[in-house]
Amino acid sequence: MREDIKRLFPELQDIRDSGLREKVIDVWEDTIRTGGWTPAELEEIPFTLLAGDIDMRFIEHVRSCVKMCLAIENVLGEIWGDRMPIHHDHLIAGALLADVGKPIEYVKKDGTVAKGTRGDHLRHPFSGVGLCWKHGLPDEVMHIVATHSKEGDHVQRSTESIIFHHADFIDFDAACGLGKKK
Repeated sequence: MREDIKRLFPELQDIRDSGLREKVIDVWEDTIRTGGWTPAELEEIPFTLLAGDIDMRFIEHVRSCVKMCLAIENVLGEIWGDRMPIHHDHLIAGALLADVGKPIEYVKKDGTVAKGTRGDHLRHPFSGVGLCWKHGLPDEVMHIVATHSKEGDHVQRSTESIIFHHADFIDFDAACGLGKKK
């Protein structure tokens, strides 16, 4: 399964610390097994259940957010330099893991994907942090996972979390706009 995860997320190679990279893979492997999915099924899961019938997939969303985070990091580094410190590996690991709880939040139901009972009780930022904690991810990465969505609206987000939060909502808001056009 590890090779499948590397294939799904080629951006894993953007994490420079090999130990952190392996922990990110461990978390993905755990959520796939815990949620009862296969890597191939993950490629078919809709990006969000909130935008209507749109042709955007979950894995595409994760990869899109990572790529936006890399672009934002590059622009901020070019303009602000050392005045805007960004921990590259934490940013990329957090971007890859922010939605790692969704395979646990979602269930397969009558040939479709739906929010499951577990998702009714714990949204993906919470289950994602639990998975990250279990696998020994740094607090800075868990902070991104915990604060990337509305759950982070009442805490001070780190620079890396702010970058991811906005990248995530670019995808989400655009998806919702596409869903309304149909």
